[in-house]
Amino acid sequence: MKKTMCMILAMLMVLVLAACGAAQQEAVAEEGFKPSMDTSLSCHIKVAGGYDNFEALEAEFDRFNEYYPNVELMFTKIDDYNNMIGTVLNGNDAPDIYVNYSWMYGREQYQSSIDHAEDLTDPALGLDLNCIRSNIILNTDDGKLPMVPVFSNTYGMLVNTSLFEKEGLKVPTTYQELVTVCDAFHKKGYENPLMGFTNAETTSLFILMIYPYFCQTVASDAEAVKKLNALDPQAGSYMRPSLEKVVQFLNDGCVNLDECDKIENNYDAVILRFFEGDVPMMICSGDTVSGTKKRENRSEAFIANPFNYTFVPVPMSDEGANFLDMPNLQFSVNKDSANLDMANEFMRFLITSTELNEMAQNKGLMSPTKDLSFNSMYAAFGTVSESNILSPEEFGLMDDAVKQLRQAVYAVGTGEMTIDEAVAHYGAFEQ
Repeated sequence: MKKTMCMILAMLMVLVLAACGAAQQEAVAEEGFKPSMDTSLSCHIKVAGGYDNFEALEAEFDRFNEYYPNVELMFTKIDDYNNMIGTVLNGNDAPDIYVNYSWMYGREQYQSSIDHAEDLTDPALGLDLNCIRSNIILNTDDGKLPMVPVFSNTYGMLVNTSLFEKEGLKVPTTYQELVTVCDAFHKKGYENPLMGFTNAETTSLFILMIYPYFCQTVASDAEAVKKLNALDPQAGSYMRPSLEKVVQFLNDGCVNLDECDKIENNYDAVILRFFEGDVPMMICSGDTVSGTKKRENRSEAFIANPFNYTFVPVPMSDEGANFLDMPNLQFSVNKDSANLDMANEFMRFLITSTELNEMAQNKGLMSPTKDLSFNSMYAAFGTVSESNILSPEEFGLMDDAVKQLRQAVYAVGTGEMTIDEAVAHYGAFEQ
């Protein structure tokens, strides 16, 4: 009897301790942001960027004002932002927080944008950097963090899931499945199972579909990345597998380039063409996806026949689709700000899963946080295996190399060059 009673008591203690632990975690989660400064303080915080409007950020201003009602926060657009931000930071009306980009690292003309940035790794700031996917947190060589992602970006394809359900087909997760499903849609009378923008090389379907695949081929080869970044003509050979895949994709009949040429741009026109409802898959970027919700009411076809859609990786490999994970917009704090403490307080408020997810949801962009399941539009990227998640900044591929690849795949995809010609031309494409 004593032994039985002891076992029962032990089990009860375990249950009580577990319940207490769960209650503690729930209490911490509910606690949320706690002001660390006098909430009656008043000051003006200016955030600068290149957007025409930033309603999602302004909603965060309103939420912050629930804690600090006397702090005035304002977003200011700077024309020709990339070229002017350094000048603005050196002026008398410099912003307290400003948009920054990791591709500015190491470029002399943008050095001022890096030099003015506070090191956000300082533990005294209290930023919850652990809530962000580590591969898009990009430190400098000396370990400092001048900027932190507030949005992320990727490439993929919009999928009309209603069409897939109607025709009894599954969204493809491998290249062979992609070819098979395109063929199946063709046989069911769909003239364009897959489309994308082809009028210019900058954001063409060729680079959007093949860039994640290319990154997979070079990510673990430091020597290849070094030669690609140096624009070494011999580095063109590293593009060959990707160029061959583009040609295979075209030969497999997945896309009608003549129809794609009718799409005028890779944002508004791509979205409205997809909303016609007869295109099962539309290749685009996360930036394009961000504009879908606002354009539903601008499409007469969508209003008349609404459908469900989502955004998934383009499966260009039989080993599974790759998730090209890239920071989109990043914030820096001006270390010379007259209101540095309050600027840091706002950043401490913003850099949490709750606020970053809320802002991303409002903006329609992908969140930089570790959990993507909260947004059905991007949830598919959260299920990609870790070995298939690639960040060019993490393994060191630089923008100049990407420009060469972008022009090479466009030239091959449109028939302007053969694979051999594009490979030999690496480093000589226009910068």
